[in-house]
Amino acid sequence: MKSAPLDYRFRFAIHGLLYFCGFAFYWIPSAHESTWLVLTPQLERTGLFTFTSATITLLVLAIILSGIGALLRTWGAAYIGAGIVRSQDMHGNSVLADGPFRHSRNPLYLGTFLHTFALALLMSPYGALFTIITIGLFQIRLILVEEPFLAGRLGQPYLDYCKRVPRILPAFTPRVPPSGAHPRWLQAVLGEIYMIGVPVCFAIFGWRYNAFLLTKCVIICLGVSLVVRAFAPKTAQAT
Repeated sequence: MKSAPLDYRFRFAIHGLLYFCGFAFYWIPSAHESTWLVLTPQLERTGLFTFTSATITLLVLAIILSGIGALLRTWGAAYIGAGIVRSQDMHGNSVLADGPFRHSRNPLYLGTFLHTFALALLMSPYGALFTIITIGLFQIRLILVEEPFLAGRLGQPYLDYCKRVPRILPAFTPRVPPSGAHPRWLQAVLGEIYMIGVPVCFAIFGWRYNAFLLTKCVIICLGVSLVVRAFAPKTAQAT
C-alpha cells in the first residue's frame, strides 16, 4: 500500500465534480436543451430514422453503454475487492489476472467512461462534450499514476502482464491464465449500486423521454449508493 497523489486519493469527489460541472452547463442561456433532444432531429435528418426511432435509438444506446459500464465495474470490483475500489491508497501485492482483468488492465476505468456517455445524453451538448473529454482525460491520468507504482512494486511479472493484456480496450478472449482470485459478488454489487442503478433507471423511466426525470433518478441512485457505502463492510481484497 502506498499513499497516492491527491487527485488519485480524491478521485471519486473529482468524478462527481466533473459530472456536476457537466450538468451545470444548463445555466448557460443558450444550452437549455438536453443532448438527447438535440441529437434526435440530427439523426432524423439523415433519413435513416424517424423522430421516434431516433429517440428510442439514443435511449437504447444509453442503456447498453451504461449497462456494460456497470457490468465491467461490478465484475472487476468482485475480484479486486470493494475495499480496494474505495481506498484512497494504491495497493499492489500480486498481479491480479482474473475476471475482466484477463481481458483489460483497467476495466473499472473503462466502465466509468462508458457510463459517462449515458449521463452525457441528459446534459446540454456543451456539458456533454466537457464531461466526456474531462472524464476521459482523468481516467488516463489515473492509469498513468497507477501503472508506474504497480511496475515498481510487482516488477517483471506485472510488466509481462502488461505486454499481454490491453491497457483499456478489452480483448475478446482472455490473454493470461487465471491467477486464482475468488470473486466477492455481494460486496461488488453493494459497492456499485450507483452504476447498476443508472441503466436500470434508463430502462424503466427512459420511455417517458424526460431527461429531467432521468436526472433526478440518477441523483437518487447516487444518494442510495452513498447510504449503502456508509454501512457496507469495508473489507479489502489483496491484488
